Amino acid sequence: MVSQHGVLLAVSIISDHFGPIVSKVIRCLLRHGPLSLQEVARRVKLSSSQVKNALLVLIQHNCVQAFLTLRGKASHGSDDKTVTLYLAIFDNVLHRLRFSKFLSLIHDDIPESEVLIEGLLLNGRLTFDQLVERTISKSKSEGKTVPNREEIRKRFNKLVYAHYVERCPKPQPNFDPLADEQPTSSRKRASKIVEKVLSLEQKVVCTAALSDAERFAEIPYVMEGSSNANDSQHQSIAGAKRKHESLEVDEEHTIIAENEVLWRANFEKLIFCLKKKFCAERKKAKLKLGSHSIWEAFFEANVTDKDNKSVTSPINGILDKLRQKEGGSSMTLDQVTGVLNDLECVSSSTNPEEFAFDLNKFAETCRNDEIESLVKKKYGQEAYIILRLLIKQGCPVETDQITDMTILDKLKVHETLYKLWQDEYIDSEVYLNFGYSVGLRTQGDLLFGVRTALPPTLKLQAGSKEELDASIITKVSATGNTNYFVWRVKSTLQEQFIDRLYHAALNLRQMVNNIVELQLEGSKDETKLRNRKNILILALIRHDESLMLFHDF
Repeated sequence: MVSQHGVLLAVSIISDHFGPIVSKVIRCLLRHGPLSLQEVARRVKLSSSQVKNALLVLIQHNCVQAFLTLRGKASHGSDDKTVTLYLAIFDNVLHRLRFSKFLSLIHDDIPESEVLIEGLLLNGRLTFDQLVERTISKSKSEGKTVPNREEIRKRFNKLVYAHYVERCPKPQPNFDPLADEQPTSSRKRASKIVEKVLSLEQKVVCTAALSDAERFAEIPYVMEGSSNANDSQHQSIAGAKRKHESLEVDEEHTIIAENEVLWRANFEKLIFCLKKKFCAERKKAKLKLGSHSIWEAFFEANVTDKDNKSVTSPINGILDKLRQKEGGSSMTLDQVTGVLNDLECVSSSTNPEEFAFDLNKFAETCRNDEIESLVKKKYGQEAYIILRLLIKQGCPVETDQITDMTILDKLKVHETLYKLWQDEYIDSEVYLNFGYSVGLRTQGDLLFGVRTALPPTLKLQAGSKEELDASIITKVSATGNTNYFVWRVKSTLQEQFIDRLYHAALNLRQMVNNIVELQLEGSKDETKLRNRKNILILALIRHDESLMLFHDF
């Protein structure tokens, strides 16, 4: 489920692009999960036609996925009733903040195809005919050389081959949550293997997705004479919002109707490229001078994307890219492999000639750095040292151990731990040794006393300030200390942190919108407002790197 500020951020993005009615619908879906058209209309108090049009806009721009599911009983009998539900795709809403970055990626990789991906990003879903018409019209308006249909087809197929563009998913796939939860025989056989738990959004998206062969099927050359974008009078205007999706494939002749198949930008690929770029730049800043060229060559040699969690490059490709750099041709194979190992690029056991870098593992380190940096700014050096210790230990640590390992003043450690616990950065547990006479005080009254010879310990979870205050020892035997506190990093720390990132992004966007309103009103300080707006936009772009680090990895 999306956090509170995540919902508000998504609503703000949709409101700026499509207005208040569409933003009401997306807010309803994000807060309540998948709903039918009638349920959405009832909750947002709008007419069915208004809600339907809003849903069509959101589907057109890949922010909502419709699917068929079983719910309740049909009125004419005892059979289950099939209904259409609509599910908000929060990730795709958030990706609208990154359109400029996506265009920059295409410009660096396939420059002549930038106008095509721009059309899909701005308009959501288009046919190839619409893309041709838009490209020709844009070239004329900008005074550029107008490409013919064959040139546009080649550029478009490059995007499809590189997986930057894909065919749109099934418009209304069948999704049965009950069948999805039932264990299969394969799951029983592999019971020891821990499977990744997918969210409802991920399950529905996977159900709607086409096979890779269908998603990335290029437009055949034989189709080029079948239609002409300049002569087609009945075509819909490029960029218009298509409200219906269809996929017609002639399996016998593999001929695809260009004026009916819908295409969209493949956010999965685009985000993966941003993740690679982020890791490359973040780690590069900490490398030794002689390692920079090898690190760059490693990422440039990544020609295939086996998954979205790691970058894999063949050693021959790395060496080829390295020779193109200054001083790279003089490096030996042993030197290169040694540096790659130092950079945590591990060779595969199945293929020693390939080196892989784990993006998620590096991102985890970066996330911890971000949290620690925030704690340092907010609470000081002592809190930074303590939190870093708890993160590295990855298990509960006793108060005295924290004091010994950090070499900090005991009183300062106690004060800092309490602040971090109070602001929900860490959890605390109280252990009481059996074998001693122990009393706990709560609001001035004795809670209980214990005397036993058993060796185990009693663990009390301190879930609130009241409970922690109640866990103060009031009666202890003279034989020794009977209690100790242990501390660990809160399991929901990253979820709390990302909600704060959503909140910060929302505030930055609101500040930018306020300046835009002042500019429209004709403020006298136009230069000052423009400079401030540019600074805020730059801050929002930089902030999005942190948002991507916690949300997309």
